[in-house]
Amino acid sequence: MPRLIAPPEEDAVIDLDDLVDWCESHAFDPSCEDGLAAAAPMLRALSRNRHFLADAAIAELKTRCADQRRINPYSAQVMLLRPPAGKYVLRAAFWPAMNDHVVRMSGTAPFLYHVPHDHGFDFLTVGYLGPGYGSDYYDYDGDVAGAAGEALALRFVERSHLSEGRMLLYRANRDIHAQLPPEAMSVSLNILASGPGQGWRRQYRFDTAGGVIAECMTVASAQMLLELAAGCGNGNALDLAEAFSRAHPQDAMRLTAWRALETGMGAEDRRRHWERGARSSSALIRRASENALRSIHYGDEMACFPIAATVG
Repeated sequence: MPRLIAPPEEDAVIDLDDLVDWCESHAFDPSCEDGLAAAAPMLRALSRNRHFLADAAIAELKTRCADQRRINPYSAQVMLLRPPAGKYVLRAAFWPAMNDHVVRMSGTAPFLYHVPHDHGFDFLTVGYLGPGYGSDYYDYDGDVAGAAGEALALRFVERSHLSEGRMLLYRANRDIHAQLPPEAMSVSLNILASGPGQGWRRQYRFDTAGGVIAECMTVASAQMLLELAAGCGNGNALDLAEAFSRAHPQDAMRLTAWRALETGMGAEDRRRHWERGARSSSALIRRASENALRSIHYGDEMACFPIAATVG
């Protein structure tokens, strides 16, 4: 499960500018777990400041949230505390309860409640307000290809809540949690590590009962652009997809390119395409190809059996 960060003995209180100044200094290196953990005393000191977040929210409301609309790539659940600075992101996340208006109107899906998932980045979080969301925590070793249906050695750890003052360090592609709605509106403060290549890091949803990856939840913009170009039947795009499927440094893009090459293929060509994919040097392409071939084989078997009419 995430690393529990014990509270320090001192009870210092700082403001947001103090935290930003420290994060911008050479003392902060979020590229490794211990470097991110070094920010714990500063984040905890900010969490003891009981008015800074309300002040920031009021300032945003006075400008009709102009800064958030300009710099915030997240949903309305997240308030960015400063524009992303390259190596880290500072944010506040809001966790409504089941009886709060936003959940009654929108349901739980926007907040990923009851959805087992990991994260594609390390982050430090502290409970700032309210009883905190609950989590069923699992862990896994993170050494996966990332294909849907891939089996994992999942280990259930515990159920606990991110109560006020409780601080955790989530490890990218290691810690899984299925979040549970808090008893009352809650807020957490986060420092996210955001290094080079962050856009290619993958986040997964898990089937904890089956012990498998259910799906990848992230896609890079470059993958979407390639799908768009190839879907239009552009010859240059298909040539690029062929090259990317062989040699792109990111397995996720190699798989996107391999799938794009299916454009316009008939059934037999598609079968041969996935048979070649099952021999690919890319683990993702191999697993996706094996799944595709199983689906094709299952479809062929079903075609051999007539569907009986039902009566009544």
